[in-house]
Amino acid sequence: MLSADQPRRSSFGIAPAGFRLPDDTRVGAVRLQVSDLRRSLAYYEKVLGFRVPRRTSSTAALAAHGDDRVLVWLHEKKGVSSARGAIGLYHFAILLPDRAELGRFSAHLARLDARVGMADHLVSEALYLWDPDGLGIEVYADRPREQWQQDGRQLVMTTDTLDVRSLLAAAGRRSWAGMPAGSTIGHVHLHVGELSSAEAFYHRALGMAKTVWNYPGALFMSAGGYHHHLGTNTWSPGPPAAPDQAQLLEWELVVPDAAAAAAAATSLRESGYRVDQQPSGWLTADPWGTHLRIVSTVRPLA
Repeated sequence: MLSADQPRRSSFGIAPAGFRLPDDTRVGAVRLQVSDLRRSLAYYEKVLGFRVPRRTSSTAALAAHGDDRVLVWLHEKKGVSSARGAIGLYHFAILLPDRAELGRFSAHLARLDARVGMADHLVSEALYLWDPDGLGIEVYADRPREQWQQDGRQLVMTTDTLDVRSLLAAAGRRSWAGMPAGSTIGHVHLHVGELSSAEAFYHRALGMAKTVWNYPGALFMSAGGYHHHLGTNTWSPGPPAAPDQAQLLEWELVVPDAAAAAAAATSLRESGYRVDQQPSGWLTADPWGTHLRIVSTVRPLA
C-alpha cells in the first residue's frame, strides 16, 4: 500500500498552472502551543502512544517507537486557553502504517474509554480525538489506492459510518504497543477564512494540486497524487487563534532537495506572499497567519 510519502502519479486532480510541488513532497512535523506540558505529555504518551526522545522544561519532541522522526513538537505557554473552532488548526492527522494498527489503536481507545469520533472517508478510515487543550487530532489508515474512486477529475471523499467491528477484527491477536514505526503526519486540515484565498495561496502559489472541491465548505489539495496533504474548510467563523491560545504554531512541508524548496519559495514570493529564508528552511504564512515551513531535510532534535 502506498502511503502519504510514497507518491504515484494519478489521473485525478487539477494541477496548478505554474509551479508544481514535486511528487514526493510530504508533510513533516507539526508544532503545537499547549498550556501545560506535563498534562499534554500524559495524554500524548498514554492515549496516542508516542515516545518522548527529547524534553526540556517547556518543550518536548514526540516520535513513534523505533523511529527517529519527530512528528510533533509541544511548546508550553503557561495560561493559554483553548482556541477550538478558531481559524487555524482543525486537526493534524497521524497516518498509521496499515489498517491492522488502526484496529489495535481503536481497541486501545475502547479500553481507555476515550472520547473519540469515527468516520469512513472512502479513501481512508479515521478516528478523531482532542488533546487536553482542545487541539484536533486524526489517526487514520489509508485504503489501497486502487480502491479510491473518481468522479471525473475529482477524487471521491465522503464521511460515512465507520465499520468498527471490521476494523477491530483487522487487529488480529496483537494489542496496541504504542505509536508504531512508520507512522507519519499524513496531512494537516485547517480552518480558513475563505476557500478562494486558500486556493490562491496553497494551489496557485505553493503548487499543490486540487483533489476534492465539491465537499461542502471544503477544499482538499496534495502533491504526487495523494488524496490530500492539506484540507481547508470554512466551517468556523473565526477569528484566528490569538497568541494567548493553544494553537498550531507551524507545520512543515518536506520537499526532496534545496532546489525544490527554493523554487516553492520563489513561486510564493512572485505571487505576492512573504517568504523568509532561515537556516531551518523557508518560512511563510497563509492569509490568516498559519505558519508553514518548507524544508528539504528533516531537522535534527533541537
